Amino acid sequence: MNTGSISRDLAGMFQGIVGTACVAALALMAASARGEEDLLRPEDAFRYHATATDDTVVVDWEIAPGYYLYRSRMSYASRTPGVTLGAPEFSQGKIKEDEFFGKQEIYHDSANIRIPYTRMAADADHLTLELKVQGCADAGICYPPQTWTTDVALQSSGGGTSSSNAAPPAGAPAGKNLLQELARDPEFGDSAREFLPPDEAFVFSAEMADPYTIRAHWDIADGYYLYRSKFGFDSTSKAAQLGAPALPAGKSKHDESFGDTEVYYHQADVLVPISRATPASGEMELEAAYQGCAEGGICYPPIKRKTVVLIPEAQASEQPSAIAASAGAEPPAASEQDWLTKILRQDSLFYALAIFFVAGLGLAFTPCVLPMVPILSSLIVGQGPKLGTGRAFTLSLAYVVAMSLVYAVAGVATALLGKNLQAAFQHPAVIIAFSLLFVLFAAAMLGAFELQMPAAIQNRLVAVSNRQRGGTIAGVAVMGVLSALIVGPCVAAPLAGALAYIGQTGDPVRGGLALFVLSLGMGAPLLAFGTSAGTLLPKAGRWMEAVKKAFGILLLGVAVWLLARILPATVSLLAWGALAAYAGVLLVMGSRRSAGLPGQLAKAFGVGAFVYTALTVVGAAAGGTDPLRPLAGTPLGGEQAPELAFRTIKSVDDLDRAVSEAGGRVVMLDFYADWCVSCKEMEKYTFTDAAVQRALRDAILLRADVTANDATDQALLARFGIYGPPTIAFFGRDGTEQKSYRVVGFVPAAKFQSHLEGLFGSG
Repeated sequence: MNTGSISRDLAGMFQGIVGTACVAALALMAASARGEEDLLRPEDAFRYHATATDDTVVVDWEIAPGYYLYRSRMSYASRTPGVTLGAPEFSQGKIKEDEFFGKQEIYHDSANIRIPYTRMAADADHLTLELKVQGCADAGICYPPQTWTTDVALQSSGGGTSSSNAAPPAGAPAGKNLLQELARDPEFGDSAREFLPPDEAFVFSAEMADPYTIRAHWDIADGYYLYRSKFGFDSTSKAAQLGAPALPAGKSKHDESFGDTEVYYHQADVLVPISRATPASGEMELEAAYQGCAEGGICYPPIKRKTVVLIPEAQASEQPSAIAASAGAEPPAASEQDWLTKILRQDSLFYALAIFFVAGLGLAFTPCVLPMVPILSSLIVGQGPKLGTGRAFTLSLAYVVAMSLVYAVAGVATALLGKNLQAAFQHPAVIIAFSLLFVLFAAAMLGAFELQMPAAIQNRLVAVSNRQRGGTIAGVAVMGVLSALIVGPCVAAPLAGALAYIGQTGDPVRGGLALFVLSLGMGAPLLAFGTSAGTLLPKAGRWMEAVKKAFGILLLGVAVWLLARILPATVSLLAWGALAAYAGVLLVMGSRRSAGLPGQLAKAFGVGAFVYTALTVVGAAAGGTDPLRPLAGTPLGGEQAPELAFRTIKSVDDLDRAVSEAGGRVVMLDFYADWCVSCKEMEKYTFTDAAVQRALRDAILLRADVTANDATDQALLARFGIYGPPTIAFFGRDGTEQKSYRVVGFVPAAKFQSHLEGLFGSG
């Protein structure tokens, strides 16, 4: 469904809710033991008097005490060929805070409407005027939309004749009970009937169909029906999160308020998948929202009922199969992370691990993993010219295995404890310390100093090294551990899928293996790079020194890349410029010692580095922030794509308030952090895309900045079972999260646009 369809749906919803909600209390009155109040017929509650001058039709409304009319539900039309009406001029009404529609302008006592008209035919002497109105009693009882017609004489003078409904129709004495009159009206049924209270017309219950699926059931009385499009479910329970409900197909019905829609007669079963926080048994409070009518036009307002559902203990081998087994059910679209969770739960261990290894390969060249390439390569290069292929492979394997083990352990701890351990390592003090460590390594490779020890200690270490060379391997492994925790704390769909599996089943072994294999897939290219470094590097001489300096520059680049998470964007841009200037100096100085083509290339690259430095200085002075496009966003950089206008929220209360105020619009919630590399990718490449912005133009855009990772941030993440950014959650027009459309990790613009089309198309 596109955004235009959403707008039409919202308009239809606005029009329809009045018709369906307004007569709800009538049903309650009919069944209550307190007796029935006498209500005026609509013709008696809302009397009109229509006159015409030479160019204007005037409609004066006399509204009975205790009743009112909605201005927004008034319309007037000509049913006489040759006579056309202009835009009505309404008298001033009063503002009422309506339970269903918010602020509405209403008329008590009286209203005056002036409608200009034009006679295309000079001999037209009368106008058949159609009046459409809707009103309510102050007691909260409303009437269905009313359509009346009347003839108004047209005269050239201002005296005009009049028409009205001042006298009630024969057989409809004022004060007669409206419910009884409607029951006898041919439009609402042929025989008198009393309308059931909503809890008798629609008997609601809920139970677990299996350990991962709730079955919500309604017994619907004969002559009543429920709207398929009006179901919604919510829960504040921490024991489980609700997924998108699977709604069976209904019967087609043309509804006066909602147009062509689907309804359920006799009974309805809706299956709601859940994501469990623990395999232990427990209970959750389920809130179901629904709306229905009695056949013949008497409708109930939206209904919300709560019930407690007992969740049975789940075994790791059990499958959430109820939705798939439900005949006629339409299963919700599965997100990538849900699909991976399902594979872990249902398929063989070998197949699941193979899928996660391939997924890891797909993440190997993302910005979260690429900085590890110069880190590992510099460790290999730092071993000196005597390093062989076998030794390079061993060191690389130590780095990758250590990284993978920590990745798996941190993931299991995150799933079981509900706290992202990697996020804790994004504290500014940790980032600064690790960046300084890289600066020291880089300085050593650039020849700024050599780490020397007393001769006695050096001899002792050499002797130990000759017997056991594990010290170097341990050092490389430590760097692998730190890299997993600090350099690459990105959240992606495969990670979220494995964490969700652990959280739902409490099985850390299978989930931990998936995380370990996922990380091995991410590290496979690192292993290849590290091993090739031991094979392809020159063994000695000037080129070896040049290679060491190149890796020293790369290590400085990793330090700047880390510091960019906590530095102001402009300062970060200047830091990249300073690094480029230093690299330019090394290249120009090196070109003087190299003859021929190598020297010329070094000089050219050095000059290019100086030019880049100049661009960063100019860009930073003009407010630029992007190191890849220093002049972007400045007058010299040309027009820049506009950014999405997010409203920042902090707490769970902020979110609940924003969703409740959305007014039936789709809500997108973006979880963001300054230290999240993929978040900045989404911001730079996806959210600036014109097609994506068009798709989101009717949505409410919220952003939860969890950079601080404080208690408030963690509570908001825990509300959704989210382990870290980037994660994007969507809330439908009924205010419930569409969990099957949750996005985890970086998604390119074209894929994200397609995802949005599926979301809006789902309603």
